[in-house]
Amino acid sequence: MEVYLIRHTTPILEPGLIYGRKELLLHADFPSELEAVRSQLNGEFEVTYSSPALRCTELAKALSPTFLTDYRLQELDFGEWEGKTWDTVDQHALQAWMDDYVNVCTPGGESMMQMYARVREFWTELGQLRYRKVGIVTHAGVIRLILSIVNQIELTSIFDIKIAYGEVMTVRING
Repeated sequence: MEVYLIRHTTPILEPGLIYGRKELLLHADFPSELEAVRSQLNGEFEVTYSSPALRCTELAKALSPTFLTDYRLQELDFGEWEGKTWDTVDQHALQAWMDDYVNVCTPGGESMMQMYARVREFWTELGQLRYRKVGIVTHAGVIRLILSIVNQIELTSIFDIKIAYGEVMTVRING
């Protein structure tokens, strides 16, 4: 199975905004970014999955009108920090999270390990299906976790993986 991991295009946001699950509108450059995404694809998908976030479903709809949403493809839940900026949250709590984001939850949110569990569940189920070509429109965090599964990367190193808005990465699931 060939799987295309597609990060949503550029959202409208202020610098430093914490926006894991926060709904954001897409930048006015969406039409040109959509064409750039299409240029990275090789034909149609048999099935397209999307995070339920608007910034993902808008792209998924443009790529495949019959896409499916899956909550497991959502970005990290930042809980009480959603919609705030990094400089306005409690700095002690922020430092505790940054010191061990794999295991520490943001206030009212989730840890990277919790996110990893839901993404891994999705990925395992997908691997049991018999598609040849799949599109997944999602967030950088989800793509990093899938790449950590595929390439056996430690969760403490996933932020070394850089993924631009509208970037497409291809991975294979064998048998």
